[in-house]
Formats: sequence, C-alpha cells, structure tokens
Amino acid sequence: MKWTVVCPYPRLEPERGVAALVDGAQIAVFRVFDGGVHAIGNLDPISGAAVLSRGIVGSRGDVPVVASPMHKQAFDLRNGECLDAPGVRVPVYPVRIRDGLVEVAVET
Repeated sequence: MKWTVVCPYPRLEPERGVAALVDGAQIAVFRVFDGGVHAIGNLDPISGAAVLSRGIVGSRGDVPVVASPMHKQAFDLRNGECLDAPGVRVPVYPVRIRDGLVEVAVET
C-alpha cells in the first residue's frame, strides 16, 4: 500500500468531510465526533454523484455514519455498508494520522 497525505489533521473539522483524489480514486475523509478519522469512496452508489464528502455526519446508535446529501441513505464509515439499502456499499480505505497529517492508502 502507498500512503498519501490528504491534509493536516487540524484542518478536518469535527463531523465534516473533505474530498481528496488519491492515486486516481475519489475519497471522502471524515473526522467524527470522537476525533477518529474514516475514509470511504466519495461516489454515492445510489445517485451516481460524487458527493459523500458533503454528506451529513452523525451516528446510528454506536455506528458512525454519513448520510448522502442526495437521497439521505446512511453509510457506515467503518465498513462502507449502506444501512438503508442492503447489499449496497462504498469502498473503505485505510486512514491514519502520522506526524499530525492525515494519510490515506490505496492499494496499487
């Protein structure tokens, strides 16, 4: 895996997302309420639009989710599963914070 710096950790606002292009993949990176960081594919598989980074971040119970800004389907930020449409999912990418920088890995 190749790690790519997306941004400094402090630039990620809590419960907000940013979009990044990492090795040709559109990725949505989120900082959640507990300070954790998650990275999923930015493409909403329901609408076909690259908008998940602009979704509403929250939780369903203990599950961190982002709701698509298009039709509001919720995606689990840990595994990419759509909680509202069984069998639908988005890719999940490894993410880490190293030396204050958010890094995402895409398999090459």
